[in-house]
Amino acid sequence: MKISQILTAAAVLLTTVPLAHAQTRVTIKSAAASSSYYVAIVQIGEALREATNGQIVATIEESQGSVQNVKEAPKRPGNFMFTTPPNLLDAARSGAKPFEGESGHDQVRTLFVMPSVTVHLVVRADAGVNSLADLAGKKFIPGGKGTFCDGRTKTILKELGMEGKLDLVEIELSGADNAVRNRQVVGYSTCSSHPTPNILELASTTPIKLLSLTPDNVKTLIERDPMSSPVTIARGTYKGVDQDVQTVGMPVGMFTTTKMDEQTAYTVTKHFWAKRDEMARKNPFWAAVKPEQIGAFATTKLHPGALRYYREIGVTVPTSMQ
Repeated sequence: MKISQILTAAAVLLTTVPLAHAQTRVTIKSAAASSSYYVAIVQIGEALREATNGQIVATIEESQGSVQNVKEAPKRPGNFMFTTPPNLLDAARSGAKPFEGESGHDQVRTLFVMPSVTVHLVVRADAGVNSLADLAGKKFIPGGKGTFCDGRTKTILKELGMEGKLDLVEIELSGADNAVRNRQVVGYSTCSSHPTPNILELASTTPIKLLSLTPDNVKTLIERDPMSSPVTIARGTYKGVDQDVQTVGMPVGMFTTTKMDEQTAYTVTKHFWAKRDEMARKNPFWAAVKPEQIGAFATTKLHPGALRYYREIGVTVPTSMQ
């Protein structure tokens, strides 16, 4: 799906909804329009409109990433939904960097599971970079300034002994593809479920490689961060990437706040899962998402409406989420 098509689909959500006597408006905020998560929330918005005959109307908002989403959540009125890995919510509630001095994050509640984050380390094919170690001394964009991926990439570099060895370029991820095309940097990292649209588009015009982590690299990262898990990006996922790529991923959830009423949370959660298989036929990353995975967010309570749905379908919910 082209970026222009995605943006058009998002606009259509706001202009083609039939009139209904009891419309409920929700706002869904996820990531940059070039990411697979933006594709995902456009699908969710369409699915909710179709499943409710237009009674739930979704406004889709672009975001610079999960950090921005978490920071905004306590301040947003009404039915605000957003995506983030769960560790950022833990950091926000404890007042850790970059959430110092903030409050209201205890109002956040879990709705459902999203496709996991996959860490991509993408470089120009002609950059002479074949491993993480080869990035030493090279200009590299670590995931987009101030984003979750920025912090995640820097953590990976630190844990694998590469901290301070790269020339990190701090710009927004939206400028990364052009920086690679114009040889201003050798590559960048991005954290999104795969395949991610910006890399698909970059690979269509510029030969690329994805750097693979070694088994020892993966083992180290999982040992030091239990939320991480091994991920394989299959060969052929992106043009020119002809070997399986080993990397790591993290769970991502869809969250709201206590400002959403119980019936809306129940309806949104129920229809999301009812439409999951249909969405997977268009974007395969949905196929790996299952209700039983909700326990990955055990440190953030379920919204009462979502809890009602999971109990109805017999999903075991951790006590900490009830």
